[in-house]
Amino acid sequence: MIAVIVIVVIVIVLAVIVAATYNGLVQARNRCDEAWSSIDVVLKRRHDLIPNLVETVKGYASHESEAFEKVSNARAAAMSAKNAGESGVAEGFLSQALGGLFAIAEAYPQLRAVESFTQLQAELSNTEDQIAGARRLYNGNVQTYLTKMQQFPGALVAGPFNFETRDLFELDVPSDREPVKVDFSA
Repeated sequence: MIAVIVIVVIVIVLAVIVAATYNGLVQARNRCDEAWSSIDVVLKRRHDLIPNLVETVKGYASHESEAFEKVSNARAAAMSAKNAGESGVAEGFLSQALGGLFAIAEAYPQLRAVESFTQLQAELSNTEDQIAGARRLYNGNVQTYLTKMQQFPGALVAGPFNFETRDLFELDVPSDREPVKVDFSA
């Protein structure tokens, strides 16, 4: 009789541990989803601002069609990204294309004096700051989720209940990885 009680207690304790671990993983996964939806909202805002910015610059530098095409293609790729990994790469290329667009704008002082351009530029800069904040929150939640999945007893629960890993959202801009070259010889 005592052996049966011990076995029942052990089964109950194991069930409580599995349930608590499962619930912790669900909570962490939901935090990741919520944080990703925040990123998605800000990215959509960014994607909506870009055509207005391009049209404003086109009015002053219509012959720079290659730069406009790069921005449009990068925006389309960013909008069609399906997960954090794809979004990071696509958004990195979009940031690079926008950098080219702003470089063109620097060559046109009359464009920089246009209020709508400076307002769009400020809104885009504000949006970039919001993306950075949302990215930190998302990556922190993903880190917590992945840690729970890899630690004991989460590792035992995550597999059988099909908890999938999440990608960190990292903007992959190739030029950001290269060292800055400083030349004082000029």
